[in-house]
Amino acid sequence: MTLSVQGYCDPRFESVKHVFEAQLESGADLGASFSATYQGETVVDLWGGYLDLERTRPWQTDTLVNVYSTTKTMSFLCAMILADRGLLDFDAPVSRYWPEFAAGDKSGVLVWHLMNHAAGLSGTDERLAGDDLYDWDKVTDVLARQTPWWQPGSETGYHALTQGYLIGEVVRRITGQTLGQFFAREVAEPLGADFFIGVPEAEFPRIGLLVPPPADGVLRGSGDADSISVRTFRSPRTSALDSHTDAWRRAEIPAANGHGNARAVAKIHTALANEGQVDGVQLLSPEICRSVMRPRIQGQDLVLGFPVAFGLGFGLNPVAAGRRNLCFWGGWGGSSAIIDQDNRLSFSYVMNKMADRLLGDDRGAKLAAAVFKSLPK
Repeated sequence: MTLSVQGYCDPRFESVKHVFEAQLESGADLGASFSATYQGETVVDLWGGYLDLERTRPWQTDTLVNVYSTTKTMSFLCAMILADRGLLDFDAPVSRYWPEFAAGDKSGVLVWHLMNHAAGLSGTDERLAGDDLYDWDKVTDVLARQTPWWQPGSETGYHALTQGYLIGEVVRRITGQTLGQFFAREVAEPLGADFFIGVPEAEFPRIGLLVPPPADGVLRGSGDADSISVRTFRSPRTSALDSHTDAWRRAEIPAANGHGNARAVAKIHTALANEGQVDGVQLLSPEICRSVMRPRIQGQDLVLGFPVAFGLGFGLNPVAAGRRNLCFWGGWGGSSAIIDQDNRLSFSYVMNKMADRLLGDDRGAKLAAAVFKSLPK
């Protein structure tokens, strides 16, 4: 038996709680959190299970875990805030803000290409691994010199680790702040959201360790050694066990090392679901929130190997048939976030037991199905 699930669940969403409990009871989850906001109000905020395989340490209300690529959505919001303020143009060349980036035949790379994995920079020819990932200047210098692996803007190829450095350097050039600093001051602090890109050491005791997937915990692509997919995960290279280290926690890797819980993710994304507003804070304009749902590029992704469609950063592949204004993203191991503007709905699933999936997994999908079934007809 697991610990009883704790938190709040609006009676209309009771079936979501049942699914959450069942996944903990079955062992599909070790410890997890799930949260949803509907029309600007929190309707689900649940947590339960354990932080360790021995099942001796319970998941707490304020537990933080590394959510991997769900972090990317936070970098998108930072870029949107700058665009709202007239400081960033998604259709402008990246080199307008980061002149050195024009090297390597990249003068035609536009900002939206960075947002949508279309810059041709999903990996680097110069090998990056280990401590290299914690050296911001080293990684961005390598990316500035790198030549695209395909014609920018023509196709997508998942920028698994590089995307955060690319967007983050544009944010830094405009604001003088790192992306983690900008996110904290402009998003997390105004909303009271418990999410960090670069965790202060004082928060380390709250972090739950991820349980790596059954394989060796290293991401690898598919195809031959020269395929874009294989090259993408060859460099920059990381392991799930890196998330257990203090160096990983301190660093800013805005595509992969954000730490938070479902409550924080769902609350932050309420801005996109609720015309830019969260608890009286107008984080974004309604216009830029709507622009997220406009497809900018779609097709077979060169790294993921399946079809994708992107608006501004977020994936637009339908999670539920007939839901037009819906976007999503997910993280390696299982975390996920979904925003449904038609229903002013935001929800997130965050866990510590990793599945061997790159963008969310079936546990989050089952919770999502329960949420949609709970909506008023």
